[in-house]
Amino acid sequence: MVAFEAVAIPRTIAYIIPQVNSIPLWTVAGFEVNLVWALIGVVTGILLTALNIKGIKQASFFQTSVVSFVVTMALALIVLALFNGEPQHAEPLFTGGTAGIIAVLVVVPFLFVGFDVIPQSAEEVKVSPRKIGILVVLSVCIAAAFYIAIVLTTSVALPASEMGDFDLATADAMGALAGNAFWSNVVVAGGLAGLLTSWNAFIIGASRLIWAMANSGMLPRWFAKLHPKHRTPINALLFIGGISVVAPFFGEVMMVWLVDSGSPSIIITYILVSVVFLVLRRREPDMPRPMRVGGQTGNIGGTVVGVLALVTTAAMFLLYLPGMPAGLTFQPYIMFGAWWLLGLIFVLRIPGGIQPGPQAEHDLLTKLASQKRAPKPVRD
Repeated sequence: MVAFEAVAIPRTIAYIIPQVNSIPLWTVAGFEVNLVWALIGVVTGILLTALNIKGIKQASFFQTSVVSFVVTMALALIVLALFNGEPQHAEPLFTGGTAGIIAVLVVVPFLFVGFDVIPQSAEEVKVSPRKIGILVVLSVCIAAAFYIAIVLTTSVALPASEMGDFDLATADAMGALAGNAFWSNVVVAGGLAGLLTSWNAFIIGASRLIWAMANSGMLPRWFAKLHPKHRTPINALLFIGGISVVAPFFGEVMMVWLVDSGSPSIIITYILVSVVFLVLRRREPDMPRPMRVGGQTGNIGGTVVGVLALVTTAAMFLLYLPGMPAGLTFQPYIMFGAWWLLGLIFVLRIPGGIQPGPQAEHDLLTKLASQKRAPKPVRD
């Protein structure tokens, strides 16, 4: 996701300032990579990484400020569509039959990722476990409403036949709605704000997750190092920042590869969460659950939800297999395989590699006991 944002930022800025496509470097899958274009993603990645190294408070303030602009932008789109949109432009409401529905389904997992950032960063905010659960569900609903609003406002702007050649359909459609190209650029600015908030959120969540996994022995201990002053997971942040610095040099096509390789991995994560949910319902029925699926006494209802989640996510994963409508090209398969191979290497504990979990946990407790204050990533 971080790599995706690092490519999406310069791609979006190029819509407003085409001049960034200068000083050609090389071509990747038919896309000419330009130095100025790539450096936009590189510099943004460095700045966001530095911001997060400073601490969660600074990163959170940035997040809140930019999200406010995104919300304002979305409301402006809705108002424009209500007054200037034509409902008949949205017809036909469905096209392509089953293939059309599948074409949308295969990108949905990539849209609905990021909510895991809430529990990953929960130890640094003063929010009760029950409220965290409510926030996760609420954020999913808000995201769905946002996506629906974008689709509807774009659909009523112009007939589909006139939007086929648009570079950024939503921006161009809103410019047509307002009768002024200025609004196209304002929409793009809102899109940039959305990309920055997503990028910043994933840096926050991923760095804390990597830090925690390193401390539990699941990743090399190198990732568990904390900044001596800011007490932030410095090595995890540098690793993530390094990915965002490299990604833009693969060009715009990298976005497609990341979506195609990331979506099946996200689906597998959904499947595993559903399995663990059902297993814990059976093995640990009395486990404290501040927020229960199905209510306090809804064991049967919760099980039904878990089974439905498992079945539907497994069915979606089948869409990505070779020969299926959403079968991937070879580049995403290579990225997908390499990512899981790396995880397999960590699981097998290669010689001289990762310490066992209990030893790592003992070392962590000893380290914390010798410090005057606990590291910021965890308060307990």
